[in-house]
Amino acid sequence: MSDIVISVENLSKRYDLGVIGTGTVSKDLNRWWAKIRRKPDPYAKIGEVDHGNREGQSILALDDVSFDVTRGEVLGIIGSNGAGKSTLLKILSQVTAPSSGRVKIKGRIGSLLEVGTGFHPELTGRENIFLNGAILGMNRVEVTNKFDEIVDFSGVEKFIDTPVKRYSSGMHVRLAFAVAAHLEPEILIVDEVLAVGDAEFQKKCLGKMSDVAKGGRTVLFVSHNMGAVNRLCDRGIVLTRGQVSFSGSTDEAIQYYLSDTISTQIHNKSFPQKSNLPIEFRNISISSPSRELNNNFEITDQLNISLKYHINISIKNSNIALSLKKEGILLLYSWDIDSNSELYANREVGKYLATIDMPANILTPGIYTVDIASGQPGKGLINKESDCLVFEVQNNFVDGSSKSFTRGGMLNLPLDWHVQQENSLE
Repeated sequence: MSDIVISVENLSKRYDLGVIGTGTVSKDLNRWWAKIRRKPDPYAKIGEVDHGNREGQSILALDDVSFDVTRGEVLGIIGSNGAGKSTLLKILSQVTAPSSGRVKIKGRIGSLLEVGTGFHPELTGRENIFLNGAILGMNRVEVTNKFDEIVDFSGVEKFIDTPVKRYSSGMHVRLAFAVAAHLEPEILIVDEVLAVGDAEFQKKCLGKMSDVAKGGRTVLFVSHNMGAVNRLCDRGIVLTRGQVSFSGSTDEAIQYYLSDTISTQIHNKSFPQKSNLPIEFRNISISSPSRELNNNFEITDQLNISLKYHINISIKNSNIALSLKKEGILLLYSWDIDSNSELYANREVGKYLATIDMPANILTPGIYTVDIASGQPGKGLINKESDCLVFEVQNNFVDGSSKSFTRGGMLNLPLDWHVQQENSLE
């Protein structure tokens, strides 16, 4: 009997671009009539840019992807935004069908792809647990035996009989992961959605996935957190523009991804318009006073990060966060309200420029990435952009012996040593 539980063969997924339909005949007719008269689309969202008719155009989200996953293996799937990771997981979870190729799966699948996936908003948390159990093929007795464990892990006991439409995004994720992990699927698929949870809950989730894997079940894990991928996964594959560009050990996959990412030289990035969000990121860049815009710096350089954003709707109790990672490991997390507490109380509509100064001589040589996010404590995430800046810090300092001097560790922070000579030691 083969130990292969997932076999992906020549998998491709094509998406057609352009307007598909409004959902009703009358609205479709109104849209058609506006097009004939060369008028704007009457059903376009506010702030949405009309890029014209793309009928007949398409994109390949996945292009001839093939790989196997064995029983009990923990596979990390990594890649930049738009590489095809989420599309692949949706096909494996049977949420969408491939355009060509085939997938063979042995066993029951539990998936956590997006906040609220698999939940009916009008049903309570309790009812959704039993609904998900039924979808996985479990009877009521099996779900009842796991119920208390699920609720305890999720931490939403107080709201278990409240309709999930009233849950925050964090509560959605906590309950969804608890359901997916505890109802004993043979294959557990987890997307980047865990990033919505707080640090404590992420740690619990990683521990639970490790327990699931040790129990002989298979885990597919997608994350931009290279540290978590490295700790959890046995093997990694890297997706690049819809294709498997690398498959091998986790360490090698991470290094391949990071080296490929740095080659893109992301030192200045603009974001697509999202005017439907209260906080909309527009542009981020990194520079040094001595080098202007660049993605290669010396450890002696002071670094300056500039973030442009729009406040589209006046918003209270919000923050904007920046995280700095080295080779996927989180080094620091900073909020704009750390030094601008008045921003937390209220942000008025308008255009804003935030500048973040990073002192010289604190970073060791290596590849660094920057994430930015906005949110409201207790309510959840508003917007997040991962790996929006990628830069390298180098050390070309040469000492008297003509050898490069490099400190170990993740940060270059000299400590104060107070040394005195004592003539006699007692």
